[in-house]
Amino acid sequence: MHTLDQLRSGALAGAKRLDLSGGLTRLPDEVFDLADTLEVLNLSGNRLTDLPPHMGRLRKLKIVFGSNNLFEHLPESLGECEALQVVGFKATRIRSVSAAALPPALRWLILTDNALEHLPDALGERPALQKLMLAGNRLRALPEGLANANRLELLRLSANRFERLPGWLTQLPRLAWLALSGNPLGWQLAQAEPLQGVSWSELGVFERLGEGASGHIYRVELENGQSRALKLFKGAVTSDGLPEHEIAGSLAAGPHPALCTPVAELQGHPEGTPGMLLPLIPSTHTVLAGPPSMVSCTRDVYAAGFQLSATLALALARQVVGGLAHLHARGVMHGDFYAHNILWNADSGDALLSDMGAATVLPASPPTLRRDFLSLEVRAVGCLLEELVQHVPVDDSDATSLRLLSQAAEACLSLDPAVRPALADLVQPWGV
Repeated sequence: MHTLDQLRSGALAGAKRLDLSGGLTRLPDEVFDLADTLEVLNLSGNRLTDLPPHMGRLRKLKIVFGSNNLFEHLPESLGECEALQVVGFKATRIRSVSAAALPPALRWLILTDNALEHLPDALGERPALQKLMLAGNRLRALPEGLANANRLELLRLSANRFERLPGWLTQLPRLAWLALSGNPLGWQLAQAEPLQGVSWSELGVFERLGEGASGHIYRVELENGQSRALKLFKGAVTSDGLPEHEIAGSLAAGPHPALCTPVAELQGHPEGTPGMLLPLIPSTHTVLAGPPSMVSCTRDVYAAGFQLSATLALALARQVVGGLAHLHARGVMHGDFYAHNILWNADSGDALLSDMGAATVLPASPPTLRRDFLSLEVRAVGCLLEELVQHVPVDDSDATSLRLLSQAAEACLSLDPAVRPALADLVQPWGV
C-alpha cells in the first residue's frame, strides 16, 4: 500500500501501479502526475463518492478497483479512459450505471454486492466484454443489448431478483461459466436428501488448511478418530453467490468419486456459522492451475513449463468430466468448471473437482430448459480440454489419447450451443 506522502513527494514517479487506502474522500490531484505510466489504480477501502471528470488523462490506465467505498453510481469519467479494461467496484452501494461510465475497451466488469436495479443496453456494445460479475444486486432483468455480447464468457447473476431469464441467454456463443442460484425463478426443484448432522462439540479443530472467497477450510478430527475437512462459511456475498446456495448445490450433487462433495453438515457452531464437512483431500494432490489473471481474464494460468502426457491428460479428463457428467445428470450446473478447481496427483492422474460455490440446481421440467443451460457448461469443458492438449509435449507418443482429447475439445467449443454434445455422450469413448 502506498501513502499520500510518497505520492506528493514524487517518490512514486514512473509508477505503473498505485494502491491508496485510508479514508480518502477525493482523488488526490497528484495521481495525474503518473498519467504517462499508471496502469493499475487501486482505490479500495476509502470513502470516495465520485471520481474527477478528467480521468481520461490517465491514458495508460488498464485496471481500476474502487471496492468498499461510498459510490452510488459508477463514475462516468471512467468511460473516458480509452485503455481501461478491468473495472472492479464491489460493495460500494452502487445503484446505477450509465452507458457513459463504460470504457470502450471494457473486458471485465465487477459490480458484486451493490444495489443495482438496472443496467444499460450499452453493455452489449463493448465488443471486448468477457466477464461480468453481478451477484448480490437487485436486478430483475438483463439489458436486451447484452444479447449482442458475443465474447461474453463468464456471467454471475446469483442472489438477485430475476423471476425470468431471457431466451437469448443460452444462445450466447461463448458463454461457458454461469451462476444463477438465489433468484426467485419459480423453478420446481427436486428435494435433495439431507446430510447427517455433526455437532461442533464433536470436533477437534487442528489446523487451518486454506481460505477461499466463501469460507475458511480446517482439518478436523471427529470423535471416532476420522479426519475431515471443515468449511466454515464467511456468510457474505461472494462473486459466486451466498453460502446457502453452495450448500444446496452440494446436496443436489450427491456423491461421486471425482467430486469433493460434503459428507455432513455442521450443527451447533457457537456463533451460528454454517459449515460443511468434506473428505480430506490427500496431500499428494495439488491444484492443476492458478485462477485467471487480470491479463488472461477468463483462462486459468498454468505454472511456467507445466506439461503432462496425453495419457495422464485423458485420465484426468475422464475423471473430472465424468464427475461433471454426473452433476448434469442430476440437473446441477457446476458454474465454475476450471482447472483451478481441480486437484490432482501428477504421478497417477487421480483428480477431484471441487468448489460448488457457483452451482445452480436446474429444474427437470421443461427438459429443454435444463438442456440449454447445461450446453453452456459444455463449452467450459472444451476450454479445459483445449488447455490440456496445449500442455502435452509435441513429441508425446500417445496419439490415440491426444486425438480423443482434441476431437472432444473441438466439439465442446462449438459456437452453436445447440450442437455441443451432452457430457454423457462425450465421455463414452473414454471408457467412463
